[in-house]
Amino acid sequence: MDRAAPQTLDPGTPFLVDPKAQALCQTLEAAGHVALFVGGCVRNAVLGAPASDIDISTDALPDAVMRIAQAAGYRAVPTGIDHGTVTVVIDGAAFEVTTFRRDVATDGRRAVVAFSTDVREDALRRDFTMNALYADRHGVILDPLGGLPDARAGHVRFIEDAVQRIREDYLRTLRFFRFHAYYGDDSWDADALAGIAANLDGLETLSAERVGAEMIKLLAAADPAPAVGVMEQTGVLVRVLPGAVTTFLAPVIHLEGLVGTAPDPLTRLAALGGEDVGNRLRLSRKDQKTLDSMRELSTSPWGAKSVGHVGGKRAGIGAILLRAAMANSPLDRQVVDDVTTGAKAIFPIAAKDFPDLSGPDLGARLNALKVAWLASDLTMTKNDLLAS
Repeated sequence: MDRAAPQTLDPGTPFLVDPKAQALCQTLEAAGHVALFVGGCVRNAVLGAPASDIDISTDALPDAVMRIAQAAGYRAVPTGIDHGTVTVVIDGAAFEVTTFRRDVATDGRRAVVAFSTDVREDALRRDFTMNALYADRHGVILDPLGGLPDARAGHVRFIEDAVQRIREDYLRTLRFFRFHAYYGDDSWDADALAGIAANLDGLETLSAERVGAEMIKLLAAADPAPAVGVMEQTGVLVRVLPGAVTTFLAPVIHLEGLVGTAPDPLTRLAALGGEDVGNRLRLSRKDQKTLDSMRELSTSPWGAKSVGHVGGKRAGIGAILLRAAMANSPLDRQVVDDVTTGAKAIFPIAAKDFPDLSGPDLGARLNALKVAWLASDLTMTKNDLLAS
């Protein structure tokens, strides 16, 4: 959108043409309340980014939202009613409707809130100016804090005082880098970086689950390398992932593009390295196993097909990318096909091929042939193996 254009969204914006979202807003307005689209869905509409969840903000108190929604025949679920949020379900589509709020007290992880009728008070408790954007059901943008120019310019900036915003919730430090990776330009807000560097100790108060979820979202961006590089420079990276370095992150991302694979946060995490990553980020057992496989297979002598056979497609591709990044070697798209072929391959030898062997002798023979097969990058046939 041109900066000189009227402060309205494109009429084709998804939530403006969503009949269920429109009906919900109209229902609240008919009851005498304000109903505004807010946050990510408005920000993404301004940026031309893919639509996010449709959230609605209102001056109606939670009990009133429940009553109004139910009277209209909608299902209302008090998912976070103490903090002002009611989930309204209309024909299977869920919308979070949250009463305007202001912070009463914060402890770096959570806030005690009071309800408000002032949209500006609600905006002031958010994190970044680009997230403090609202729009009515006609697409008219409400910008209480001047966040619209920041959004259009890709300037990620904390609302008012950066230090205060960070101390309200230390996860905002990580969110700052994630938002920069997705929406930021090449410049960095000096006040934000100074505030982050001065409040590194607060990161220690965050749960591993929150840190892990935020890091995975960050590493799923198209190119998180610049943001992670600044995390390293400000001392954030070493706090959340001791031992991690960014040396191989940009090369892995470049190689993903060369071979045509989608961004994989676990491959990028493997490229960063670090100590006790699984516990520090509270990875699932499945993700921890995949990450370990990537790291181990990246240093193996096997070819792409064998790596795919041992690690599976995801871990195999990650391992090959990481190996090439560490060796500063190019790759082509064929490597993805090779890993995929290997992941589907079946070892051609079975115990029944050695009726005269059993126990440890049989196990040793099968293992030796499996090693030979892997060393050949799965090229040895059954006859080759039996004749060896």
